[in-house]
Amino acid sequence: MQVSVNGIDMHYVLDARSGGPSLTFVHQLGGDLTVWDALAGHFRHRYNVLRYDVRGHGASAVSHEAFGFAQLAADLGAILDANGVTTTHLVGVSMGGMIAQQFAIEYPSRVLSLTLCDTSSRTPHEAHTMWTGRAALVRREGTAVLASATMERWFTPDFRRMHGETVEQICDVLLRTASEGYAMACEALREFDVHERLAQLRMPVLAVAGRYDSGTPVALTQAVAEAIAGARFEILDAAHLAPVEESHRFTALLETFLRQSV
Repeated sequence: MQVSVNGIDMHYVLDARSGGPSLTFVHQLGGDLTVWDALAGHFRHRYNVLRYDVRGHGASAVSHEAFGFAQLAADLGAILDANGVTTTHLVGVSMGGMIAQQFAIEYPSRVLSLTLCDTSSRTPHEAHTMWTGRAALVRREGTAVLASATMERWFTPDFRRMHGETVEQICDVLLRTASEGYAMACEALREFDVHERLAQLRMPVLAVAGRYDSGTPVALTQAVAEAIAGARFEILDAAHLAPVEESHRFTALLETFLRQSV
């Protein structure tokens, strides 16, 4: 399904057959909504499951101008509005976890619970040059230049060896991501910082980190949890995409958390 949101044609999938509460998933940089396929299939019997492609990713259009996470959170709000969703459980991984944090801060009354995976609450100043350089590199050479290193960062060696088809599918999504869409998201990530505002959050929060995540080390996700009163923190035996690599354990964690959050 497509909807025009803040001047951007956005692609989303909504499975609303259950009649239950809304459950929304937000994907990582260089990903799309398909990263949530297995989880959406599991939860669609009890929740109305919404997934969407962040602007510049998947089948959503590339932005005409620079944007920040306030705009990305507004995109999510507009998609919810277009489908008559007033409140939702919200799950985000990596960049999606940053969008989820921003949305929860800007629109707290709309978030029933917040699940943040392999993410951080700010980009330190010393990483700004890296994000600027990555944006420039992708504009010159495309996302293919990042593919090998990204898969090594996203998954442990054992998972890449034993689940090659899954890794290949996720890599294909990265390769198809528009270079400008990816680069503009890098520039938004460079400026991201909501850490001092996390203490405002009052909804139930689950934070999940991958033990072997080199891109977003455990300590960064733990810092998010520690900044939010009552947040629960869990570590899974995975790299950066813990909800994929440890899908069964993550599903069980999320299922229990959602039930307790009702």
